Amino acid sequence: MSKDTTLKVQVPLVDLKSQYETIKSEINRATEEVLSSGSYILGCNVRSLENEIARYCGVKCAVGVASGTDALVLALSALGIGREDEVITTPFTFFATAEAITQVGAKPVFVDIEEESFNIDPVKIEEKITEKTKAIIPVHLYGQSASMGPIMEIAGRHSLSVIEDAAQAFGAEHNFSQSTKKVGSIGELGCLSFYPTKNLGGCGDGGMILTNYEKIAERLRLLRVHGARALYLHSLVGYNSRLDELQAAALRVKLKHVDGWIEMRRERASLYDELLLSSLKGLVSVPSQIPYARHTYCIYTIRVRERDKLKDYLTRRGIGTRVYYPLSLHLQEVYAHLGYKRGDFPVSEKASEEVISLPMYPELKEEQIELVAREIKNFFRSIYR
Repeated sequence: MSKDTTLKVQVPLVDLKSQYETIKSEINRATEEVLSSGSYILGCNVRSLENEIARYCGVKCAVGVASGTDALVLALSALGIGREDEVITTPFTFFATAEAITQVGAKPVFVDIEEESFNIDPVKIEEKITEKTKAIIPVHLYGQSASMGPIMEIAGRHSLSVIEDAAQAFGAEHNFSQSTKKVGSIGELGCLSFYPTKNLGGCGDGGMILTNYEKIAERLRLLRVHGARALYLHSLVGYNSRLDELQAAALRVKLKHVDGWIEMRRERASLYDELLLSSLKGLVSVPSQIPYARHTYCIYTIRVRERDKLKDYLTRRGIGTRVYYPLSLHLQEVYAHLGYKRGDFPVSEKASEEVISLPMYPELKEEQIELVAREIKNFFRSIYR
């Protein structure tokens, strides 16, 4: 008999089942009603979800689409951005941010990040603006807002559109001097992802675009259904990017709970901070809480110089981790033609060598966090003894 060497996972990186169990009856009832209705695409649940999220985020219009990636593509298309245009963004993000720019025919122009927030550095944006620049896409990475005040000022001076990539930051807030705004409501357009692991995650893929401009919203509604104003009558070339009724129904249930879940994330992040800083200060950098932003901790990311060794150590002990992201976008093979080289964006490159994300979800137990912190401490004792 061969011995079972399967590693028992003690603390998963995410645990979607545990969240489902807390709202099982609500989710089942909502999805069963959709299945019984026979209306599965762009029905009453999608319309209601659009209205509810528009109110939650403080915008006039919300347009449901098939994914967060599609949200970015359609947002760019709705603004008429395409061939020969340039769009400024960060090299330290998921590929979809730059991919969407490329898909509409435009060129991504990268700007390095702030070391503390991991978000695009506004100080470095203006030097990259040319006569071809049409927009800026700041990413609210890991659940924390980018510095939108300076970004909006720069965009205003140069007549540029701002498309917020808020895929990881649903519910996050930015504090301005006179007001507080939800991310996604600040720029001309805001893009959301409902991928299952997000703060507001569906039971599959989904996305949404936020805007305060009805004309842009109307164009987005056309773009998501092949550019058709009516059945078989097409006024422009669009996409097939429709939010399912089943996803919308599930998301409407989850939206009622999302603020509580975000607060639970913040509590768990605070415990991580306390445990890691109590004995590992100088060895581990915990996420910074920027004064102007309210972090939602979609992803809890620390920095360590011995990142790869720590990741291997935790994996062997059944603790889930992930590196978001191991290679900056300017160094990806697909963007070799842009001419970037190692050293062009040193802050992003350094982050890609040091970041590691730990288990984070609202249902994460205190004893699980204590175990993760204890194993990280054990790791450093083992290499520095």
